[in-house]
Amino acid sequence: MSAAEYPFDLSDARWLAHRIDLSTDEIVFRWTPRPQHAAAPFLTDTELGVDAPLHRMAREQAMAQLSPTAPLHLIAHSAFCNSTLLTRAMDHPGIAMGLSEPMILNDLVGFRRRGEVDMRTLAALSDGALGLLARPWHDDGRTEQAVIVKPSNIINPLLPGLMTLRLAMKLLILHAPLETFLISVAHKGLWCRLWVRELLEGLRHDGAVDLGFSESDFFRQSDLQIAAIGWLAQHRLFHAVIARFGDRVRTLDSDRMLANRDQTMAALAAHFGLALSDDRITAMANGPAFTRHSKSGAAFSATDRQAGHAATRAAHADEIDKVLVWAQAVADANGIALTLPAPLID
Repeated sequence: MSAAEYPFDLSDARWLAHRIDLSTDEIVFRWTPRPQHAAAPFLTDTELGVDAPLHRMAREQAMAQLSPTAPLHLIAHSAFCNSTLLTRAMDHPGIAMGLSEPMILNDLVGFRRRGEVDMRTLAALSDGALGLLARPWHDDGRTEQAVIVKPSNIINPLLPGLMTLRLAMKLLILHAPLETFLISVAHKGLWCRLWVRELLEGLRHDGAVDLGFSESDFFRQSDLQIAAIGWLAQHRLFHAVIARFGDRVRTLDSDRMLANRDQTMAALAAHFGLALSDDRITAMANGPAFTRHSKSGAAFSATDRQAGHAATRAAHADEIDKVLVWAQAVADANGIALTLPAPLID
C-alpha cells in the first residue's frame, strides 16, 4: 500500500489516530478501515500489521479542526472480563463504532510514567487523543451515533482526568468477579502469571497500590496473590470514579453480562444514548461477538467458556480458595467492597 492511494482527510475516521510523537508534537495516523478493526482484537501494530499508509500532522493543527461534542463513550475494564467481546457486540454500522485498545491512549500512560510531560501537557494530549478518537464513522454512508472506546486497563488511573475532559462522555466499568479473574489467570498459564506482575508494577508506579504491603512483601507472594492485589487496586480506583462522576458511570460484571445478554445490550445502549429497536438489540445480543472467541475468531460458546473455567478451577482449587480468603481479608482491612455500586443491570 502507498499513502498516495489513500489521500489523507482528517474527517475520515478510517485514518486512525494511532500514536503521538512527542519529539515533533505530531499525531501519527494509520489507515485502518473497518474490516481491519473487526479482524484485530487490539489496535496494535502486532495485530494490525505494519504494512499500512501513515500520515503525520501537527497536533495543534489537528485539534483546531475537531468537534468537542462528537459523541464518545468508554468501556473501562480490569482485564479478563470479556471487554473485547462487548466492544465487538456494540460495533454496528449506523449505530456505533467500537475501538479496541488504541495505542494513542497507551502513549499517554507511557509519557506520564516516564515523566516526559507535566500534568497540564498530559491533559492537553489527552484531550487531543479523545477528540481524534471521537471522529464519527460514516464510510458506508451511515453516520454512527457514537464511538465507543475500550482502552487498555493500564489507562485506569487516568480515568478521572479523561472523564473531566469530556463532560458528556459516559463510562461503563466492566470487570470479572475476583474468583473468575483468578481462574482466568491460572487458565492462561505462565505468560499471564508474568503479566499480572507487570500490571502490578505499573499500578505501583502510578501510585495506585497502597494496601499496606512493603516492597519485600511482594517477593513473598504467589502469582495469584499478586493478581488479586492488582484486581483490588483497580477496584478501589473504580469505587473512586463512581463516587466522583455519579450517573455518568455504570458497572457490570462479566458473569452477569454473559447470563443476561439482551438486558445488557438494551441497558448499555440506553446508558450510551443509542437509539436501538428491540429487534436490533436482540440481533446484537445474539450476534457473532457472543459466539466467537474475541481473540482468535474461532467458534466459542458460553458453554465452552464455562467448561474451561471449571477444569481450571478444579486443577487449582487449593490455591484459588486460599487466595480468595486472603484477598477478602486484604479488602476488609482497606475498606474495599468487592461488589461495585451503580450496576448497569439488576
